[in-house]
Amino acid sequence: MLNPWRLRLLTQLDALGTVRAVAQAANLSPSSVSQQLSVLESETRTQLLERTGRRVRLTSAGVILAQRARAILDHMDSVETELLGFGEEPSGLVRLGAFQSAVHTMALPAAQRLASRHPQLQVQLLELEPHQSVPALRIGEADLIITTTDFGELPLGPDLDLVPLDEDPVLLVLPPDHPAAGRGPVDLAALADEPWAFDIPQSYMANLALRLCRQARFEPRIVGRFSNYTLSLQHVEAGLAVALLPALAAHTTRYQVATRELATPVSRTITAALRRGTPPRAAVRAVLDELGPAPRTPTATMG
Repeated sequence: MLNPWRLRLLTQLDALGTVRAVAQAANLSPSSVSQQLSVLESETRTQLLERTGRRVRLTSAGVILAQRARAILDHMDSVETELLGFGEEPSGLVRLGAFQSAVHTMALPAAQRLASRHPQLQVQLLELEPHQSVPALRIGEADLIITTTDFGELPLGPDLDLVPLDEDPVLLVLPPDHPAAGRGPVDLAALADEPWAFDIPQSYMANLALRLCRQARFEPRIVGRFSNYTLSLQHVEAGLAVALLPALAAHTTRYQVATRELATPVSRTITAALRRGTPPRAAVRAVLDELGPAPRTPTATMG
């Protein structure tokens, strides 16, 4: 009989690529992970792993079993929730991952509404940027995520079900006394000589901002990198930089900054994603149904 725990380790190896990464995710030692995968090979009487140098990778049989295991594990979760009566009243834990600006504007309000409506339902909020949330969803560390379909470096494949939620325009954010802080759309090429505040490397917004600057035929002079939009806005407010931020994060009511639309509009599609397979349990459906477009904070330009 196949052991669900060992099957989950196999799916994590398929998603994460190395035994060490699986060990870190499962809070085990690499030797323990290797041992459990060897037991799984014995249980299936099939070679699932092959060594290439100092690393191991899945054989074709291992890849097929990992794909089937995801469906098996999802189905077991569904059966368990039915046995616990989750189909009648949403209850239990739902781990909801969301990128920074969506946590405050979408995930947290939804969790507050659900707390009063379904007292047996617990929503655990996880701040995860798109490059973190999609892998977390695929290996089972999150049940539902709010992400974007525009993060080309990590595409959302056919293994996920997607539910569009909102469109979020990208804005240029400037100090209020900046010469470009007027009205109307702005061409990024006019900001070629400005100092820039960027998100951390390889994040969605950092990659997008760099791509837009290069499309405007200049290499940005980056004077600050922040994983927190509050710090980016404070940096701009202090007159030390300009930045490209999503509208959900551009709080002109909290910070003395100006915003401008781009001459060539750019927006990100905000999407909920969950693993494809058996129908989601009632608790996940309740959270998904509660998510929707975030209320817009006025971001009128200052000038």
